Amino acid sequence: MRLLVNIDVPDFEAARRFYLEAFPLTEGRRFGTGMVELVGTSCAIYLLVKPAGSNAVPGGGATRAYERHWTPVHLDIVVDAIEPALERAIKAGAVVEAPLREENWGRIAGLADPFGNGFCLIQFTALGYDAIATPNGG
Repeated sequence: MRLLVNIDVPDFEAARRFYLEAFPLTEGRRFGTGMVELVGTSCAIYLLVKPAGSNAVPGGGATRAYERHWTPVHLDIVVDAIEPALERAIKAGAVVEAPLREENWGRIAGLADPFGNGFCLIQFTALGYDAIATPNGG
C-alpha cells in the first residue's frame, strides 16, 4: 500500500510557488496545466487546481472554498530543526495559527497555507511519540 497526498488549490502557480518555497520539495512530473507532483518527502504531494465553488464531491453537496477551513485530516510535516522551517514557511506565505510550543514528545507549531489548508510543523525529541505511548496500545 502507498499513500499519496492531494491538495486542492485555486491557483496553480501561487500554490506551486508556495509549496516549493515553504518546504524542501522539488517539482516532479506535471500533468497538464492543473496538476503537479512535488517530491522530497516520504510520500508524493500532488497539487490539484480546483476552482472555488466547484463541487467537492460527485453529485453536489459540499463545494470548495479557500478561506481557512477546518478538516479532521491535516498534514504534520516533521522537520529536523523547527525554527528555520517555521521561518521558511512564514516567508513563503504561511499563516501562524498556533505559536511554537514544547510538548513531552517534541515541539510543534500550527499554520495554514495561503489556500486555507492547515498543517503543523513538528520537531520530535529523540523519543518522539514513544515519550507518551503506552505499550501495546493499552
